[in-house]
Amino acid sequence: MGRPQSPASSWPRHIAVIMDGNGRWAREQNLPRIAGHQRGAESVRKVVEQCRALEIEALTLFSFSSENWKRPRDEVDALMTLCCEHLVNERKMMLDNGIRLRWIGRNDPLPARVVDELRRTEDATAHCRGLDLVLAINYGARAEIVDAVRSLANDARAGRLSPEDISESLFASRLYTAGLPDPDLLIRTAGEQRLSNYLLWQISYAEIHVTDRFWPDFDEDALNQAIDDFAGRKRRFGGMDTPVDGSTDAPN
Repeated sequence: MGRPQSPASSWPRHIAVIMDGNGRWAREQNLPRIAGHQRGAESVRKVVEQCRALEIEALTLFSFSSENWKRPRDEVDALMTLCCEHLVNERKMMLDNGIRLRWIGRNDPLPARVVDELRRTEDATAHCRGLDLVLAINYGARAEIVDAVRSLANDARAGRLSPEDISESLFASRLYTAGLPDPDLLIRTAGEQRLSNYLLWQISYAEIHVTDRFWPDFDEDALNQAIDDFAGRKRRFGGMDTPVDGSTDAPN
């Protein structure tokens, strides 16, 4: 399995992943698309277990976007079934390893069976204090921001909140990811270089690592490489150069 070569003090607290390339992987293997999703589920387990072993605080996986409903119906149905099976099969592993599951996204139009398994796993792992595993399912960042705005607007209309009191921190508290640190590192597989409506507020200052590997080929070594890439960056946050270890250099 191995570990990153960089010191642990330089690793990200929160890693977000856009898992891309399942279908292309399957096509290259002359397999049906669902075989790519099934193989991708194996990569999920590898990455989750590695993040737990490295004591990463949070891992957020873009599992199914609000735009993915446009895919063929048989593929969507297969993905929903795979999601339920994966939640059931991995629940014991999460409990054994102290992994807490959180789901972010909208209920509708997710099938009730999927929502039930997500809620059941959330409840079962609510006491866990290791890795926060966040699944973004039926998720879109614009929808999340709209929901946060509606929440604040409803409070203002009811007199519970003055518009002048709205701050960045208050807004962030109404997002689906409230209570989690913002991602430090965003990983995207399959070589694509776009954000795809993913965590648009939260990744404002995230470092982005793009790999040509398809998600089914992404493993512990690929994750270690991404972490080492992150550890070598200087994070400015709009100001002075700030290495990931928190020290500062003179500005360029």
